[in-house]
Amino acid sequence: MVGALFWAIKIVATTLGESASNFVSMTPLHLGYATTAAIFLVAFGLTLTMQLKIDRFQPVVFWSVILTTSIAGTAMSDLMNRTAGLGYAGGATVLTILLVAVLIGWRLTGQTMDVERIDTIQGEILYWTATLVSNTLGTSSGDFLSNGLGLGFRDSALLLSGAMLLILAAHYLTPISGTVLFWAAYVLTRPLGAVAENAVEKPVAQGGLGVGTTITSSALLAVLVTLVGYQLLSGNEQTRTADTALSTSSEYD
Repeated sequence: MVGALFWAIKIVATTLGESASNFVSMTPLHLGYATTAAIFLVAFGLTLTMQLKIDRFQPVVFWSVILTTSIAGTAMSDLMNRTAGLGYAGGATVLTILLVAVLIGWRLTGQTMDVERIDTIQGEILYWTATLVSNTLGTSSGDFLSNGLGLGFRDSALLLSGAMLLILAAHYLTPISGTVLFWAAYVLTRPLGAVAENAVEKPVAQGGLGVGTTITSSALLAVLVTLVGYQLLSGNEQTRTADTALSTSSEYD
């Protein structure tokens, strides 16, 4: 399940989450951060319920949960940092502490943190809790890098891309736990998506390309649908191949 396609879809889905949240909360819909967060927290609850009821990996359902956590997380982060006044540094600090607490709590339960081996409801709930918090943190940390530290969208994206490459190198060249590296990459994909989306969407005066939320969201949605469709079709083909091999084998038993 976790391979190059997984990471490609994860980055696209979380990047779309940033853009879609801006589309709903700011321009062009102007629903505000609180309303957007409430709407997509409900959507998260509905998609999560579907996810918990199925007994195997279903790409459409799985990535729907990821997307709703990304949209809700972006709105909640903006609500905390801008409306509630925590600021980018304050929001990133609070959410980092919360994520560490969730991960430590998960570890203490004895449930596996290897996402390919999670097979209990408790494990899934812990996974999705960590995902929601990390996707909320991603917006705050991305804003902190690009605005709080003044790196800008492009340099922040380059910094985060470099960090992802270091994690990839560590996977092949060091004995560091694959689970530790997975979660490091999993968390970093979110701020990477946030700053990359802002670099495209935001006006030129703010350091972006000025493409706007509507076009950015539409393009990302098209890419996400294509990638998830490919994953769905390739998964079905693998299942059919396995079933055919099993049927052929049984003929000779």
